[in-house]
Amino acid sequence: MTPVDTAVSGGVSFALTDEQKELRALAREFAAKEIRPAAAEHDVTMRHPADVIAKAHGVGLMNLHVPAEYGGLGLNAFDGTLVGEELNWGCTGIGTSIGANGLGAGPVIIAGSDEQKARWLPPLLESPILCSFGLSEPDAGSDVARLKTTAVRRGDEYVLNGSKTFITNAGYADWTVVFAKTDPSKGHRGISAFIVPMDAPGVTIEQHLDKMGQRATDTSAFALQDVVVPTANRLGEEGGGFKLAMQTLDFTRPGTAIGAVGVAQAAYELAVDYAKERVTFDLPIAMHQGVNFMIADMATEIEAARLLTWQAAWMLDQGERATLYSSFAKRFAADTAMKVTTDAVQVFGGYGYMKEYPVEKLMRDAKLFQIYEGTSQIQRLVIAKEIFMPRG
Repeated sequence: MTPVDTAVSGGVSFALTDEQKELRALAREFAAKEIRPAAAEHDVTMRHPADVIAKAHGVGLMNLHVPAEYGGLGLNAFDGTLVGEELNWGCTGIGTSIGANGLGAGPVIIAGSDEQKARWLPPLLESPILCSFGLSEPDAGSDVARLKTTAVRRGDEYVLNGSKTFITNAGYADWTVVFAKTDPSKGHRGISAFIVPMDAPGVTIEQHLDKMGQRATDTSAFALQDVVVPTANRLGEEGGGFKLAMQTLDFTRPGTAIGAVGVAQAAYELAVDYAKERVTFDLPIAMHQGVNFMIADMATEIEAARLLTWQAAWMLDQGERATLYSSFAKRFAADTAMKVTTDAVQVFGGYGYMKEYPVEKLMRDAKLFQIYEGTSQIQRLVIAKEIFMPRG
């Protein structure tokens, strides 16, 4: 199985343009030549893949959604999925390191003023600098209303205090969009968003977190102690931070979902190749129903996850509210990646459990998709809410 180029039915077309095919081919070539050869070493050492990030930046595979008027490609959500699948097919740890600027810069693209966009977005295109998205805290992951980080107004400045954890690329970021409470009495309606330079006095990286999988991606915890930022660094109005965070996640969830599709696709391809080569009872194991039915299910579920993700991205590009379909895609793709990678280890048998073979890494990498940017359980909550309490 390879990703479909065309599927037309009932007047609906998923045909990729020539430009989209070229974009996907560029990303696949980069993943094969630059990401895959580096994947195992970065998984073992947890070394930040700065060299691969710089190469991705050089060929235009970063900051895909920065608008053209600020120097970017201005690609839409659908085009982003084509790149994201291939980079994560190469290595989802390195792929996430490359793609996480989409999440970090998302609030600026969505809610930034012209002046804020002109200040913070062009530098992302000029050199391979990183930015991050500072929402999660030690006691506030999915329950955003429990945020304890505060931002107190003092004239034309805010003073921030608190801590953040599980923040992708924060340990190497130039700036982070930090969500903090400007009015703790209002719960999630008292949250605001601020652009915080990571070299500002009072910002301290406390820990580079040691993870089970996606180890090539820096995931860090940092503290803010009396960090002063100007009011010009606030994104949108006071109290608009929760809505902005949700808008950003709605846009990025198809990108996260397609990362899960990428790692599943990689595991599937390895399982197919191994099943053709491994012989038991005088037959390749691909000829045994217990194996080929497993692989048939992999192929079906990957294709379904890809198409759900494409639909969510397409809806975003049409200006439609895509909360439900983004959650469909993220939930299904994440769970599919976990199932497919686990089954790939099973196809490899005892060898699949050994670090000498790549499928054990893919299984470890896949697990995180069920956890970050809203766990699979949170996605089900969102889906249920959309079913039983739809807007309008």
